[in-house]
Amino acid sequence: MTFERMPVPTEQDLKLAREAFLENEPRDLFYRVATELIQLSIEGKTHITLPEALAVLLQTWNRSYYRFKPFDNQHYTNICNLLECLSTSVFRFRERSILSLAKDDLSNIVEIFDEFEQVLGRVGAAKSLHLLAPKFFPLWDGAIAKAYKVTLGPVGSNSGKYLKFMLSVRHQCKQLQELALQGQNLLKRIDEYNYCHFTNKWI
Repeated sequence: MTFERMPVPTEQDLKLAREAFLENEPRDLFYRVATELIQLSIEGKTHITLPEALAVLLQTWNRSYYRFKPFDNQHYTNICNLLECLSTSVFRFRERSILSLAKDDLSNIVEIFDEFEQVLGRVGAAKSLHLLAPKFFPLWDGAIAKAYKVTLGPVGSNSGKYLKFMLSVRHQCKQLQELALQGQNLLKRIDEYNYCHFTNKWI
Protein backbone atom coordinates (compact mmCIF):
# COMPACT_ATOMS: atom_id res chain seq x y z
CA MET A 1 0.00 0.00 0.00
CA THR A 2 1.38 3.40 -0.99
CA PHE A 3 1.29 6.30 1.45
CA GLU A 4 2.39 9.91 1.66
CA ARG A 5 5.83 10.30 3.26
CA MET A 6 5.54 13.42 5.35
CA PRO A 7 8.55 15.48 6.48
CA VAL A 8 9.82 14.21 9.80
CA PRO A 9 9.62 16.79 12.60
CA THR A 10 12.90 17.46 14.37
CA GLU A 11 13.47 17.11 18.09
CA GLN A 12 13.30 20.90 18.29
CA ASP A 13 9.98 20.87 16.42
CA LEU A 14 8.57 18.45 18.98
CA LYS A 15 9.90 20.55 21.85
CA LEU A 16 8.32 23.73 20.51
CA ALA A 17 5.05 21.90 19.89
CA ARG A 18 5.05 20.50 23.42
CA GLU A 19 5.49 23.97 24.86
CA ALA A 20 2.75 25.43 22.65
CA PHE A 21 0.42 22.53 23.39
CA LEU A 22 0.76 22.86 27.16
CA GLU A 23 0.36 26.63 27.00
CA ASN A 24 -2.73 26.65 24.79
CA GLU A 25 -4.54 23.32 25.22
CA PRO A 26 -6.11 22.65 28.65
CA ARG A 27 -7.58 19.34 27.49
CA ASP A 28 -4.22 17.65 28.07
CA LEU A 29 -5.44 17.22 31.66
CA PHE A 30 -8.38 15.12 30.48
CA TYR A 31 -6.09 13.02 28.32
CA ARG A 32 -3.89 12.19 31.31
CA VAL A 33 -6.88 11.44 33.54
CA ALA A 34 -8.56 9.22 30.95
CA THR A 35 -5.30 7.39 30.21
CA GLU A 36 -4.83 6.55 33.88
CA LEU A 37 -8.49 5.59 34.34
CA ILE A 38 -8.29 3.19 31.41
CA GLN A 39 -5.17 1.55 32.83
CA LEU A 40 -6.76 1.20 36.26
CA SER A 41 -9.92 -0.22 34.70
CA ILE A 42 -7.96 -2.80 32.72
CA GLU A 43 -6.10 -3.81 35.87
CA GLY A 44 -9.35 -4.03 37.87
CA LYS A 45 -8.14 -1.39 40.34
CA THR A 46 -11.15 0.93 40.04
CA HIS A 47 -14.92 0.66 39.93
CA ILE A 48 -14.87 2.84 36.81
CA THR A 49 -15.59 0.67 33.78
CA LEU A 50 -13.66 0.83 30.54
CA PRO A 51 -16.56 2.54 28.67
CA GLU A 52 -16.86 5.09 31.49
CA ALA A 53 -13.14 5.83 31.35
CA LEU A 54 -13.32 6.27 27.59
CA ALA A 55 -16.36 8.53 27.93
CA VAL A 56 -14.35 10.91 30.15
CA LEU A 57 -12.14 11.73 27.19
CA LEU A 58 -14.77 11.62 24.47
CA GLN A 59 -16.95 14.26 26.13
CA THR A 60 -14.04 16.65 26.59
CA TRP A 61 -11.36 15.90 24.01
CA ASN A 62 -13.89 15.23 21.24
CA ARG A 63 -16.48 17.81 22.25
CA SER A 64 -16.96 19.25 18.76
CA TYR A 65 -18.40 15.91 17.61
CA TYR A 66 -21.07 16.06 20.31
CA ARG A 67 -22.25 19.47 19.23
CA PHE A 68 -24.20 17.60 16.55
CA LYS A 69 -24.68 14.19 18.16
CA PRO A 70 -25.98 13.92 21.74
CA PHE A 71 -24.06 11.78 24.19
CA ASP A 72 -27.21 10.03 25.39
CA ASN A 73 -27.92 6.63 26.93
CA GLN A 74 -28.18 4.95 23.53
CA HIS A 75 -24.83 6.30 22.44
CA TYR A 76 -23.24 5.13 25.67
CA THR A 77 -24.82 1.69 25.19
CA ASN A 78 -23.34 1.59 21.67
CA ILE A 79 -19.90 2.34 23.13
CA CYS A 80 -20.33 -0.44 25.69
CA ASN A 81 -21.34 -2.91 22.97
CA LEU A 82 -18.44 -1.81 20.77
CA LEU A 83 -15.89 -2.41 23.53
CA GLU A 84 -17.47 -5.69 24.54
CA CYS A 85 -17.13 -6.98 20.99
CA LEU A 86 -13.74 -5.53 20.08
CA SER A 87 -11.72 -4.82 23.24
CA THR A 88 -9.90 -8.16 22.97
CA SER A 89 -8.90 -7.41 19.37
CA VAL A 90 -7.76 -3.89 20.24
CA PHE A 91 -5.85 -4.94 23.34
CA ARG A 92 -3.66 -7.18 21.21
CA PHE A 93 -2.06 -3.92 20.14
CA ARG A 94 -1.94 -2.25 23.57
CA GLU A 95 1.64 -3.15 24.41
CA ARG A 96 2.89 -2.86 20.85
CA SER A 97 4.64 0.04 19.17
CA ILE A 98 3.54 1.36 15.79
CA LEU A 99 7.02 0.34 14.63
CA SER A 100 5.87 -3.28 14.90
CA LEU A 101 3.04 -2.73 12.39
CA ALA A 102 3.19 -5.61 9.89
CA LYS A 103 1.30 -6.81 6.81
CA ASP A 104 -0.60 -9.34 8.90
CA ASP A 105 -2.11 -6.45 10.89
CA LEU A 106 -3.50 -4.46 7.98
CA SER A 107 -6.89 -6.09 7.45
CA ASN A 108 -7.50 -6.27 11.22
CA ILE A 109 -6.79 -2.56 11.62
CA VAL A 110 -9.16 -1.66 8.78
CA GLU A 111 -11.95 -3.76 10.34
CA ILE A 112 -11.41 -2.35 13.83
CA PHE A 113 -11.29 1.26 12.68
CA ASP A 114 -14.44 0.83 10.61
CA GLU A 115 -16.37 -0.52 13.61
CA PHE A 116 -15.16 2.29 15.86
CA GLU A 117 -15.91 4.90 13.21
CA GLN A 118 -19.52 3.76 12.89
CA VAL A 119 -20.08 4.51 16.60
CA LEU A 120 -17.64 7.33 17.37
CA GLY A 121 -17.06 9.13 14.09
CA ARG A 122 -13.88 9.59 12.08
CA VAL A 123 -11.91 11.51 14.70
CA GLY A 124 -13.42 9.89 17.80
CA ALA A 125 -12.46 6.47 16.45
CA ALA A 126 -8.78 7.42 16.23
CA LYS A 127 -8.81 9.09 19.63
CA SER A 128 -10.43 6.08 21.27
CA LEU A 129 -8.11 3.58 19.63
CA HIS A 130 -5.14 5.68 20.70
CA LEU A 131 -6.31 5.62 24.31
CA LEU A 132 -6.73 1.86 24.20
CA ALA A 133 -3.36 1.25 22.51
CA PRO A 134 -1.45 4.54 22.94
CA LYS A 135 1.82 3.52 21.30
CA PHE A 136 0.23 1.82 18.30
CA PHE A 137 -2.73 3.88 17.05
CA PRO A 138 -1.98 7.52 16.10
CA LEU A 139 -4.35 10.47 16.43
CA TRP A 140 -5.77 12.63 13.68
CA ASP A 141 -8.38 15.26 12.95
CA GLY A 142 -9.63 16.72 9.69
CA ALA A 143 -6.81 19.23 9.30
CA ILE A 144 -4.11 16.69 10.14
CA ALA A 145 -5.55 14.09 7.78
CA LYS A 146 -5.65 16.65 4.98
CA ALA A 147 -2.02 17.60 5.61
CA TYR A 148 -1.12 13.91 5.29
CA LYS A 149 -2.96 13.77 1.94
CA VAL A 150 -5.75 11.52 3.27
CA THR A 151 -8.71 13.93 3.25
CA LEU A 152 -11.56 12.50 5.30
CA GLY A 153 -14.73 11.28 3.66
CA PRO A 154 -18.17 10.28 4.98
CA VAL A 155 -18.34 7.97 7.99
CA GLY A 156 -17.66 4.44 6.84
CA SER A 157 -15.18 5.41 4.12
CA ASN A 158 -12.08 6.25 6.16
CA SER A 159 -10.59 2.98 7.42
CA GLY A 160 -8.24 2.63 4.45
CA LYS A 161 -7.25 6.27 4.78
CA TYR A 162 -6.48 5.76 8.45
CA LEU A 163 -4.26 2.84 7.56
CA LYS A 164 -2.33 5.01 5.09
CA PHE A 165 -2.03 7.64 7.79
CA MET A 166 -0.66 5.01 10.19
CA LEU A 167 1.96 3.95 7.66
CA SER A 168 3.05 7.55 7.20
CA VAL A 169 3.32 8.10 10.95
CA ARG A 170 5.22 4.83 11.32
CA HIS A 171 7.76 6.16 8.82
CA GLN A 172 8.16 9.30 10.92
CA CYS A 173 8.58 7.24 14.09
CA LYS A 174 11.29 5.14 12.48
CA GLN A 175 13.28 8.31 11.93
CA LEU A 176 12.77 9.37 15.55
CA GLN A 177 13.55 6.10 17.30
CA GLU A 178 16.22 7.65 19.50
CA LEU A 179 13.54 9.75 21.18
CA ALA A 180 11.50 6.62 21.80
CA LEU A 181 14.48 5.13 23.60
CA GLN A 182 14.27 8.09 26.00
CA GLY A 183 10.86 6.92 27.16
CA GLN A 184 8.72 9.32 25.15
CA ASN A 185 5.49 8.26 23.50
CA LEU A 186 6.28 9.34 19.96
CA LEU A 187 2.69 9.03 18.75
CA LYS A 188 1.54 11.56 21.34
CA ARG A 189 4.43 13.91 20.62
CA ILE A 190 3.87 13.72 16.85
CA ASP A 191 0.18 14.39 17.42
CA GLU A 192 1.00 17.44 19.50
CA TYR A 193 3.21 18.69 16.68
CA ASN A 194 0.52 18.00 14.05
CA TYR A 195 -2.18 19.60 16.21
CA CYS A 196 -0.12 22.71 16.91
CA HIS A 197 1.20 23.02 13.35
CA PHE A 198 -1.62 21.90 11.07
CA THR A 199 -4.77 22.29 13.16
CA ASN A 200 -4.14 25.50 15.10
CA LYS A 201 -1.11 27.11 13.39
CA TRP A 202 0.49 27.80 16.77
CA ILE A 203 3.94 26.94 15.46
